[in-house]
Amino acid sequence: EVQLVESGGASVQSGESLRLSCTTYELPFDAYVMGWFRQAPGKEREGVGCVSRTGEMTFYEDFAKGRFTVGRDKYTKTVYLQMYNVRPDDTAVYFCAASRGMPAWRLSMEEHLYNYWGQGTQVTVSS
Repeated sequence: EVQLVESGGASVQSGESLRLSCTTYELPFDAYVMGWFRQAPGKEREGVGCVSRTGEMTFYEDFAKGRFTVGRDKYTKTVYLQMYNVRPDDTAVYFCAASRGMPAWRLSMEEHLYNYWGQGTQVTVSS
């Protein structure tokens, strides 16, 4: 059974850094584009960024550019979300997801393209 398990969520202060991890199980990791999404209280889930199968290409939503970095480790089958200078509006549940069919030349955060999802990890940022 394919599983995506997020970890690293925490309560932090504004301006701090935080690194989230998503370890995959029974997933052909190299065959999937990996992405991060988030859902803030009372809001719809939104995309954050994703990384290509090889790790060479990334895509970020505008709010994440310059503050968030997505990376992957093929040996541990883990995808990371490094968050810098976090703000209170980064408070959300963060989800990782895996896409089998997304072409590397057109990375996106369209949810319907992602086949598997984790349960999420809570990030709370206080001012």
